[in-house]
Amino acid sequence: MVVTAFWYANSFEQMLDKKIDYLTHDIAVQLTDTSPYVPNQDTHVFGSELTATEVSEANGYLQGADGTGELLLSKAHSNTTNVSGLDAADPAWTATGAGFSARIVVFVDVDTASAATNPLMTWMDFGQTETASGGGTFTIV
Repeated sequence: MVVTAFWYANSFEQMLDKKIDYLTHDIAVQLTDTSPYVPNQDTHVFGSELTATEVSEANGYLQGADGTGELLLSKAHSNTTNVSGLDAADPAWTATGAGFSARIVVFVDVDTASAATNPLMTWMDFGQTETASGGGTFTIV
């Protein structure tokens, strides 16, 4: 499986305007699928553009859109030999019952607690729909 990561173009402006602060703000991790959501890295800016696209909160998945679900923990930034890196503890969900499926993960700064003003940061496409079920763990590395 090839995983491809993209930055939303506006996220850099949001960082320069101090609306995204990776180290101090809550960063939500949202799993979506491509059926209702097709990412547009050139025009999508805020979490409100993900409305009704996040995987349903059930079977072990907790939504992150409002900042109460899965958040990035133990965040760190490195800058070595002109290469900047962002890291965090790997978010993971343990599936129950029928489990859940996702194709895309989106990272959103949820510090404002309003989808209309929570800036989108980056998204990754797993290349195919991935499923966790029957106690399996869905982990983003």
